[in-house]
Amino acid sequence: MKKIFYLYLASFLMFFSVASGKEKVIKTMNIENPKVKISLPLAGNAYSSKHEDENNTVTDNGIENWKNPEEFFTVYFRVSKAGTFQITVEESVQVFGKSELEFSINNESKKVKFTASKKAIAIGSWKINKEGYVALKIKGINKTGEQFPSIDRLTISSDDNVKISYVPNNEGNFYHWGRRGPSVHLNYQVPENIKAKWYYNELTVPENEDKIGSYFMANGFGEGYFGIQVNSASERRVLFSVWSPFTTDDPASIPETHKIKMLKKGDNVHTGEFGNEGSGGQSYLKYNWKAGTTYKFLLQGFPQNNNTTTYTAYFYAPELQKWLLIASFNRPETSTYLKRFHSFLENFIPEQGDLSRKVLFNNQWVCDDKDIWVEINSVRFTTDNTGTKGYRMDFAGGLDKDYFYLKNGGFFNNYTTPKTTFTRPLNHKKPEINFSNLP
Repeated sequence: MKKIFYLYLASFLMFFSVASGKEKVIKTMNIENPKVKISLPLAGNAYSSKHEDENNTVTDNGIENWKNPEEFFTVYFRVSKAGTFQITVEESVQVFGKSELEFSINNESKKVKFTASKKAIAIGSWKINKEGYVALKIKGINKTGEQFPSIDRLTISSDDNVKISYVPNNEGNFYHWGRRGPSVHLNYQVPENIKAKWYYNELTVPENEDKIGSYFMANGFGEGYFGIQVNSASERRVLFSVWSPFTTDDPASIPETHKIKMLKKGDNVHTGEFGNEGSGGQSYLKYNWKAGTTYKFLLQGFPQNNNTTTYTAYFYAPELQKWLLIASFNRPETSTYLKRFHSFLENFIPEQGDLSRKVLFNNQWVCDDKDIWVEINSVRFTTDNTGTKGYRMDFAGGLDKDYFYLKNGGFFNNYTTPKTTFTRPLNHKKPEINFSNLP
């Protein structure tokens, strides 16, 4: 009879929980002797609902300056298998008056009151049913002071041997890189004996994948890169850059003999220098390109007789039905044809790192110094240190129907194993370009 009673009671409680239509608030047991215990810094793993560039509520100190009750935060970490996970706010928390916060995972919420105590505050434990990313939402319920608590770190514990992926520290400025998310690359497999003078690629950003802060790079080569960006809600660019042979992050320190020289540029194209990630010559055209539209990229590169190499970038604008000259640069101390062909996808605004983005590439070709075209149909997928260290696992690339693709950000679960090679069928659609008619 006792067993029948408890079964009835459990069924009633389950029915009441669903019928009420309210968020579940469930108490779970503490983990007494955890097998895994990590200290997760919010500075590298939390995101504001505001998604504002230079937002000051997620800093290198975690969540702080939090005054707006409508703003909430999401903390991400990845677990290698299902299990029960206990979460605690570490004692470094700063409390301003009395306040109450709500912590939730998968609509299972726990409300916690904060006072002036400096002790660690146990939030509770959650049962996670599968491998993958966990999103912990932190919302403000009420406060008596001017702001909600400042939270530096959370402790996450498990009663099982589980791997937890997250950004663990700020060595090498990894809070910045980790919150940006992993950059991903396609390395095109081109025969080494080709003297490639021209490099052609087609790029399509699917609709709704054009998030602010995205750089969709089509024609990467040994000495630079060429692609399109989303710089803000109102500005987009076609960007072409060539690195200086002088290694520095400060363009002002480059000797005159090693500076990139601008030879020519297209109408309305801005040219100058760039730094911070190497230095060199930069050009960009403000152009309102559209998601869902395919754009063509053509790059020329060949050695001169004075130990320099000239690179020229052309962008085909289907809205205008013509090729546009972006710029032509001369690189000193260099004598080479085009090499190290690649494409990449990156997010350059850390506040946008919890949003997913994707890009498609198709119909890649190189043309040699004798005007012979060769189609490229094989790529090798790689990611940057954020991905290879396992701090972020939301990276993917490979084949999507007849396209090569790249995807990153947004904390999706199905990642691609780095260094995997993908091959698509040849499509035999050689570019129809009259080089003599290019601007």
